[in-house]
Amino acid sequence: MTAPQKDQAAAFRALHEQPRAFVIANAWDAGSAQLLAGMGFPAIATSSAASAGTLGRRDGKITRDEALAHARALIAAVDVPVSGDLENGFGHAPDHVAETIRLAVQAGLAGGSIEDHTGDASRPIYDFEQSVDRVAAAVATVRSLNTPFVLTARCENFLHGHPDMDDTIRRLQAFEQAGADVLFAPGLPDLKAVRAVCSSLSKPVNFMVGIPGRSFSVLELEQAGVRRISLATSLHRAAMSGLYNAALEIREKGTFEFLNGLVSPKELGKHLRG
Repeated sequence: MTAPQKDQAAAFRALHEQPRAFVIANAWDAGSAQLLAGMGFPAIATSSAASAGTLGRRDGKITRDEALAHARALIAAVDVPVSGDLENGFGHAPDHVAETIRLAVQAGLAGGSIEDHTGDASRPIYDFEQSVDRVAAAVATVRSLNTPFVLTARCENFLHGHPDMDDTIRRLQAFEQAGADVLFAPGLPDLKAVRAVCSSLSKPVNFMVGIPGRSFSVLELEQAGVRRISLATSLHRAAMSGLYNAALEIREKGTFEFLNGLVSPKELGKHLRG
């Protein structure tokens, strides 16, 4: 990691230490990253589903090399920190996770997340001990590289058929004890659950917006104890929904009313570097 990259990682870490919650915007390509950074978002994140979508694939169907190439494109496009959705570390063993973190730091990412979802529908969540060992391996790698890289540990229970609050909190506490910098349990059902998670931990908690009925305002999340708010694939879905609806109007009606709702090229251009 170069000196400028270390500065970005340090700036990203500092965002988590302020008293207010901040929104990290998930981009899907260099242009969307530039637009979001230009609009004032203090950090950008990749999204595994959105990055896969740019390649015409489903979530979880890209390789580590492809994910890191995507991350490098976003890093090169913006002057704010970029954090990577590193899925399950692209391998089951702690050594696989460690190598993914090493490559993520080398790529210039300011942070990244590792989840306990296996990718196997018959056994969607890693066993407790294996989950903790994987996080510990990631932490050890970050420390060995002497970098301010911000490691996020994710418990995926609520996204993969195991909505157990006690187990979720137990895992997050173990990840915290293993040295993770940020804790994250996507899919929490309500603000009561968010408060329970935040109050059980001493390190910053990330909340994922993107599920209808389970997405709350910045103020509500901040008051519940959240320090970082990510958007998952929601912005990419919003963009693709606009494309779908416009194309549907053209195909079904032969009209172009969608043009009336578009932001002007001049306004968009204000937020792009090129």
